[in-house]
Amino acid sequence: MFNDIGPLELVTLIVLAVLVFGPEKLPKVIQDVTRTIRKIREFSESAKNDIREELGPEFKDFEFEDLNPKTYLRKQLDNEDLGLKEIRNGFDLKKEMAEVTEAVHSRDSDTSSTSSAGAAGSSGGRIDMTKKPQTPAPDDRPPFDSDAT
Repeated sequence: MFNDIGPLELVTLIVLAVLVFGPEKLPKVIQDVTRTIRKIREFSESAKNDIREELGPEFKDFEFEDLNPKTYLRKQLDNEDLGLKEIRNGFDLKKEMAEVTEAVHSRDSDTSSTSSAGAAGSSGGRIDMTKKPQTPAPDDRPPFDSDAT
């Protein structure tokens, strides 16, 4: 319940409680608070049991923690019936990345060797990076897009 309270915060709460309630009334306040928490827990457990009884026997494995989406997904992904662990263990990311990198490098070397050979012959070893508009032939019609009209 108080998992996120650190030691410094706990000491601060104790000092504050002693200052507010005083050392004489503090044990009585602590008893009242623990009694209230116990009653709330008993009430919630009885409510859960009533709901399970009303749902019937087909929901006997129903857990209220499954209503939290994170818990439900975590439980479903850890399920052995789906076979996700085999898929996860069978997938080697480093191997896949190495194959992709090799394919990209081999493709780059193929295109750079052909383009550099063609560019070297036409412009003396330099690549022309300027954009020049293509002038259409006089009898070429512009492309027609029927969806655009």
